[in-house]
Amino acid sequence: MTPETPKYRRILLKVSGETLAGEKKFGLFPDTLKAIAREIKEVTDLKVEVGIVVGGGNIFRGLAVSAQGIERTVGDYMGMLATVINALALQDVLEKTGVPTRVLSAIAMHEVAEPYIRRRAMRHLEKGRVLIFAAGTGSPYFTTDTAAALRATEIGAQAILKGTKVAGIYDRDPEKDAEALMLPRLTYFDILEKDLRVMDITAVTMSKEQKIPIIVFKLLEPGNMKKVVLGQKVGTIVESRGHER
Repeated sequence: MTPETPKYRRILLKVSGETLAGEKKFGLFPDTLKAIAREIKEVTDLKVEVGIVVGGGNIFRGLAVSAQGIERTVGDYMGMLATVINALALQDVLEKTGVPTRVLSAIAMHEVAEPYIRRRAMRHLEKGRVLIFAAGTGSPYFTTDTAAALRATEIGAQAILKGTKVAGIYDRDPEKDAEALMLPRLTYFDILEKDLRVMDITAVTMSKEQKIPIIVFKLLEPGNMKKVVLGQKVGTIVESRGHER
């Protein structure tokens, strides 16, 4: 394998709303969007097909407001709409970076996004367009992590890349404990047994059943996403026992 030959030809990138907020706690940070777009462009320049699922926590968290009296179902739908805002913002920046991009929404809103239709999504990928899957799964009670695992399965992604603010998965919270150790390799069982909360149980279980590796890495470290796609040892890889990176 030459240095510039991708290990993964089709990937699903999961970007949390928290990551999109950058240095802020709320909203969108333009410099962060531009940095993410540069990372994605490096990968598409390798002819890698990219699907993206964005969270909405930088704008709205349905689970949090359900504790304040708003019905959980209503709160979840509000959260899905927040992901559409993030998807449109990321699409705009990617297009300005020279990356053809389409937003596909699980909730119909024809004026701003295409409806999610798998056959159409596959056609876009074949034409070299980046896809941003918005509105989660389109159903309440399912997280955007689960949406990422579902879309990865549907489009035949070879890996799920979870871009975070930290370098990988740690044995403790690295933002609270300076002595926390990064774990370079884990199994799906490790995640479930130790309740590491990298992704929710449904997402991890689906990834396990479909044998899709999950790679957790620091998205805003320049060149990191490209390194992951090339199969270099960056971040933490979660897969079945016996696999070699």
